[in-house]
Amino acid sequence: MGLRFASLGSGSKGNGTLVASGDQCLLVDCGFTIKQTERRMLRLGMSPADLTAILVTHEHSDHLSGVAPLARKYGLPIYLTPGTLRARDIGKLPQVHLIEGHQPFVVADIQVTPVAVPHDAREAAQYVFRSRGSSLGLLTDLGTVTPHVESHFAGCDALVLEANHDPQMLAQGPYPPSLKRRVGGAYGHLSNQQAAGFLQRVGYEQLQHLVVAHISEKNNSLELARSALAEMLESVENCIFACQQDGFDWLTVEARGY
Repeated sequence: MGLRFASLGSGSKGNGTLVASGDQCLLVDCGFTIKQTERRMLRLGMSPADLTAILVTHEHSDHLSGVAPLARKYGLPIYLTPGTLRARDIGKLPQVHLIEGHQPFVVADIQVTPVAVPHDAREAAQYVFRSRGSSLGLLTDLGTVTPHVESHFAGCDALVLEANHDPQMLAQGPYPPSLKRRVGGAYGHLSNQQAAGFLQRVGYEQLQHLVVAHISEKNNSLELARSALAEMLESVENCIFACQQDGFDWLTVEARGY
């Protein structure tokens, strides 16, 4: 069995993704209180006591707010970039590992490749995970898909991909002009069309799972996201849409060998 992954919730009100291999389990981001995190993990048959480490993508509250409290309560090591660590004072941490130069590193038997992404954060990173002949890409919270991003996420066996907003809904929606510019800008979030274009360029036929994530509750709809990604939905073995309230349940990536 290769990697397994699941979500505690996906969206602007809080994010957290579990990535497991064997009896090792990583939590990528935590935008929930300790109580919420424990409840959401219990739904997935897990407890924070089962975690090996926490990885952080960037310092925005919907990804970081619960990281330090959870790490302190359960004595968990944290992996993050120096920029993310300096961006906010999150207090004393039990154990910190700095991601240097976005070089791959190993936690338990999971190889982790951090990938720099354009986002309005100090030193944002997304991740590609490899273990036991399977690979998983986690790609949200970026405003532009760069060649660097494409080169790292091409060929993944499974992918969690942001399709945050529909440009027309964003333009006509309730956000103030400054926030609309931020979300739709080069350092904001991917639109449905940007997500579709990324998949067309890097290929998607090999994907065992495509999870469409970080869908805005105010600037997008499942119907619009499905329409933009219709071509991919027909070809990928399994495609699901992550939600804010329930995230998504465990998915298993079968080993293909590397």
